[in-house]
Amino acid sequence: MSINVKLSETLIECAKRHGAVEHRSVPKQIEYWSRIGKIATENPDLPFSVIRDILLADQEEPVGEYQFG
Repeated sequence: MSINVKLSETLIECAKRHGAVEHRSVPKQIEYWSRIGKIATENPDLPFSVIRDILLADQEEPVGEYQFG
């Protein structure tokens, strides 16, 4: 579901610049920042590098269960 919200021009321009580097649209860049902020708020002791790795791992295809031996 999507809804319309009013955002500042400064935020939109910043999202355009940062999103272009990562090949994200403005809405996807803002969603990315939102996920980072949510994880950081819920886990204040995690460094940004760990948060980024968590988000990257969420995008990977599941490999399945590892079989030992």
